[in-house]
Amino acid sequence: MGFVDVVGISTNYAKVDYGLKDSMANLLPMMVFIWFALFSLPTSLMMNRIGRRKTVLAGMGITCIALTIPYFIRGFPTLLACFTGIGIGNTILQVALNPLLANVVPVRRLTPALTGGQLIKALASFLGPLVAGLAAAQAGNWRLIFPLFGCITLLNGSWLWATRITELPSEGPSSTWMDCLALFKKPAITGLFIGVVCIVGLDVGLNTTIPKFLMQRCGLPLDKAGLGTSLYFIARTAGSLFGVFLLARTKGPAVFLVSAAAGIAGILGLLLQSNLPGLCISIVVLGLAVANIFPILFSTALQKAPGKENEVSGLLIMGVSGGALLLPIMGLLADGMGQAGAIGFLLLAWGYLGGLGVRMGRMG
Repeated sequence: MGFVDVVGISTNYAKVDYGLKDSMANLLPMMVFIWFALFSLPTSLMMNRIGRRKTVLAGMGITCIALTIPYFIRGFPTLLACFTGIGIGNTILQVALNPLLANVVPVRRLTPALTGGQLIKALASFLGPLVAGLAAAQAGNWRLIFPLFGCITLLNGSWLWATRITELPSEGPSSTWMDCLALFKKPAITGLFIGVVCIVGLDVGLNTTIPKFLMQRCGLPLDKAGLGTSLYFIARTAGSLFGVFLLARTKGPAVFLVSAAAGIAGILGLLLQSNLPGLCISIVVLGLAVANIFPILFSTALQKAPGKENEVSGLLIMGVSGGALLLPIMGLLADGMGQAGAIGFLLLAWGYLGGLGVRMGRMG
C-alpha cells in the first residue's frame, strides 16, 4: 500500500523534468486518488463475490503492471497513465486488506494491528524519496524506483497466492450500491468518512508540498529538499511504531485528539518559522501527528457497523479520494500565494479532525 506515496517525490521530479506549474504537476497525485472515489464501492461489492484474498491479489496485479510503464516509456502523459494504474490497484488493496486482516486478528487487537500495518506502509513511504534520490544521483534515472517496486509487488503477490487464509462467508444476500450508501445515514459513519478525507488529504498534501516549501523558504535544491519528505515519513514511521504499543493500552479517542492538536501546532510551526532546524522539528511533529489517525478512524468505523465490514471498508477508502480533492486547491493556492498558502490551507482539515476527536471522546 505504501508504494502509492512515491507520487509525492515523483511530482517534484516531474515538475523539474517537464517545467510544469504546481497546478499541472499536482495532476499526478490527483490521478492516483480520484480512483478511490470511483472504485472503492465497486471493489467492496466485488469482494463480497470473490473474497478478500482474491481481491487483494487483483489489486497487486494491476499495481505491478502499472509500475512497469514509466521506466520503458517516457513523457508526462505516461506518468499520468502509470499513476492511474497505481491508483486503481491501490484502491483495491486498501479496500480489501483491512477486512482481510480482520479475518486473522481478534476484534480487541484490530486497532493496534491496523497501526502495525500503517507502520509497514510508512516504511515503504519513507524509502520512496530515498530510493528515487539515490537512483537519480547514482544512475541518473530516478524512474528506476518503478521496476524495483514492481518486483517487490510481484513477490508480495506470490507470497499471498501461496498462503491459505480462512475467510468467513458473507451472511445474507449480497450488498448493493444502495446498501453501501445507506450507511451514510449513520452520523458516526459520515463523520468518520469526512475524517478519512481530511487525513488522507493532509498526508498527501504534506508529502507533495514539503519539498517545494523547503525549496521556497530555505532555498534548497530539490535533491536536498526531498529529504524533508523522508524526514516526515521517518517521523510517521516512528509514530506508527509507538502507536502499536500505545493503542494497546490507551483509548483511541484520546490518542486521536492529542494527534490533532499536534498537527495544528506543526502547521503553525511551518508557517511561523524560516530557519531550517525549526522547520525540520515542525515536520517531525506533523509526521508523528498523522501516524495514528487513519487506523483509529478505520477500526472505529468497523466496530460501528458489525457484519458490514466490507461495505464500511469500501466507503472509508472512497474517502481516500480526499487526496485528490485537496491537492488541486493547494496547487492553485501555491501558484497564487506561494507554498505557505498551500500549507496554511491544511489548518482547516486539522481543525475538523480536532472537533471529530472531541465527539469521539464523548461517544466513548
